[in-house]
Amino acid sequence: MLKIAVAVVGVGLVGKEVVRQLFAPALGGVFEVVMLSGSRHAVTIEHGQQFGDAETLLALLPPSTVWTPPHLPEGATYGSPDFDTIISSLCKSAATTGQHTILIDCTSSAELAALYPRALSSGLSVVTPNKKAFASSSSLYSAILDAQREPGAGLCYHEATCGAGLPVLSTVRDLVATGDEIVRVEGVLSGTLAYLFNQFSTVGGVKEGAMAFSKIVRVAKEHGHTEPHPADDLSGADVARKLTILARVASSSSQPACSSALPSLPDLPEGNLSVPTESLVPPELAALSDPDEFLDALGELDSALAARRDAAAKEGRVLRYVGVIDRERGELRCGLESFPYSHPFAQSQGSYLSLAIYTRRHASSPLVIQGPGYPLSVTAGAVVADAVRVAERRGMRVGL
Repeated sequence: MLKIAVAVVGVGLVGKEVVRQLFAPALGGVFEVVMLSGSRHAVTIEHGQQFGDAETLLALLPPSTVWTPPHLPEGATYGSPDFDTIISSLCKSAATTGQHTILIDCTSSAELAALYPRALSSGLSVVTPNKKAFASSSSLYSAILDAQREPGAGLCYHEATCGAGLPVLSTVRDLVATGDEIVRVEGVLSGTLAYLFNQFSTVGGVKEGAMAFSKIVRVAKEHGHTEPHPADDLSGADVARKLTILARVASSSSQPACSSALPSLPDLPEGNLSVPTESLVPPELAALSDPDEFLDALGELDSALAARRDAAAKEGRVLRYVGVIDRERGELRCGLESFPYSHPFAQSQGSYLSLAIYTRRHASSPLVIQGPGYPLSVTAGAVVADAVRVAERRGMRVGL
């Protein structure tokens, strides 16, 4: 049986780790990397051409800083990194070799995400950690679903878009596919916000020598736990994106509306922008583009957050920034909420992501998924696992 062809677009930190994991002995050589593409260069590898190991293969793609690429060995050629051209090239190659081809998108490009319907309807499968397609407009998301229903269409998996390496989307799909119904989901979906509030609001109340929230943010940035500009984390936008993705998967996998007594979730026409989201960035600081200036002024937030934390502690609760799917109210929301000391979120450590999923079966005690969203190898592992799912649905036996 022919191997599954793989094209990795966006060979950055995650993309490189994906390539390395595709060469794992446990996979039994089921995948054949046929293209690597960066922002400036793309390299196509001829069908059946062997370049040994992952590092040898990765070395074929010049860094984006190199304007004039070096000569390639026989069996590899340079091509255009233009996304339209890549899809056309992969479709042509698949028609010639008869191989099923997976486009692994490790970029954060909205332009490439918009081409998923074309790729899928052309027979390519898409595997990606890129949130853009699944958290943006409902029109693009619907087009992706519709494309997969066309005759000869490819498959689309994006487990890593919601919980890094955690089995979040696959678990929700499996629950609903077996007749269960999602009632409520609470999720600590940002590793950065988890890290901040696990230090700021702790079981047992404020500890002696506890730092102010702004100081915790500053230290977290110094240790690389935040985005280059911490406002990107504190805005809650990333939580809203992940919640949008999770809600759409739950909705697209759910039973027909007539079989449920619960209200439908909102349509989210503008994706994550349609989700009510509490930003922790004071309005007067929103225009500060310099991260250092922002951190210097963030102390304005300290007293208000400390008051909320202390009020929660008096009731035996902690603060966590969460995304919530509430089917009984038919709503989604992202913001700072309090949880009792007995709740799994109160026991979480470090930057762990955590989800509590309440269903008809898991009514009194939620199904809890918890674990690290870092290092990058866990995200890459989720991407490769999705590629394995595609291979298995195409009739390959992987790891057996």
